[in-house]
Amino acid sequence: MPWLKWIIVLLAVTEAGWMTFDGLRALTSGDYVTPKTGEWAGKLGPWSHLVSAVGIEPRSTLMKCIFVVYGIVWLGVTAAFALGRPWAWWPMFGLSVGSLWYLMIGTGTSVLLIILLLLPAVRRGFQG
Repeated sequence: MPWLKWIIVLLAVTEAGWMTFDGLRALTSGDYVTPKTGEWAGKLGPWSHLVSAVGIEPRSTLMKCIFVVYGIVWLGVTAAFALGRPWAWWPMFGLSVGSLWYLMIGTGTSVLLIILLLLPAVRRGFQG
């Protein structure tokens, strides 16, 4: 299971790190990283429709702070997971499920994380 754990950690750090970076960049520069050309130029991903539907403006300071906090919490949970803390499996799973909406980068990474976290070898390593 050690190599599986480190693949999970790498994927989680990549996704959580990107969310933290994107949120901090949006707070400091005014906007998230968006495509510069093509059909999606300057547009946010489909996640923006979800947060709009619940009454949060996607480019608001609140949403940018949510990105940063979510990413930092996930990085902390990932550190606990890397250290083998038995309680860390459920938060890793929950944070992965919670970021499925973060298309496209997040969705693929989250699906892979969920699959890896559900493998019996990984689950056994975090029972306690």
